[in-house]
Amino acid sequence: MPDKKKFDRDSISNTLIMAIGLSLVCSVLVASAAIILKPTQLRNQEEYRQRIILEVAGLMQPGGDIAALFAAVQTDRVRIASGEDVEIYLAKDGDELQQIILPISGPGLWSTMRGYLAVAPDGNTVMGIRFYEHGETPGLGDQVDKASWRDLWVGKHIYGDDGTPRIKVIKGFVRRDASNPDAIHEIDGLSGATLTGNGVTKLVRYWTGPEGFGPYLESYR
Repeated sequence: MPDKKKFDRDSISNTLIMAIGLSLVCSVLVASAAIILKPTQLRNQEEYRQRIILEVAGLMQPGGDIAALFAAVQTDRVRIASGEDVEIYLAKDGDELQQIILPISGPGLWSTMRGYLAVAPDGNTVMGIRFYEHGETPGLGDQVDKASWRDLWVGKHIYGDDGTPRIKVIKGFVRRDASNPDAIHEIDGLSGATLTGNGVTKLVRYWTGPEGFGPYLESYR
């Protein structure tokens, strides 16, 4: 009788079967992990969003309970010119409105920038700005994350006397004297990142203009 063909563990067919089987097992494990972890990821994303809103409003406290602090923030919806209802946030002390917190987004140099703009109850004065997502150049455009630059926005006026958005990130430094009446609308530029600064100007003006929250803010002015 002829010898039975021996099992060749190193044959191409067996190698392919093992590779496919291993891939299927790994796929199942990865998919299962994604399903199991999704609720946790969504909770973390929501907590991060609430933290950013609290920070831009100056309400975040070191070690504070985010959910408890966020209880002072009321959610509202505003219909913009496109017909879309956009969620905004109202920070209140009891029944008294403290800040209006608006989502803002638009193109920077390399990516879409997303953040929040906090406005005083007068519908004009900036209380804070914070970007939570962008892909700007490290060491240049990412200066938008620096607290020292964000602080320059506080107290600036969005609108001119004609009601149009005048706020602007300029190139260089703002002349803070009587010879520059526009200083109330101007923010120091980002060194080496003029295009990022231009992007910030455009997106803030868009969202505070007639296409965005301009009509809503006008009701407060």
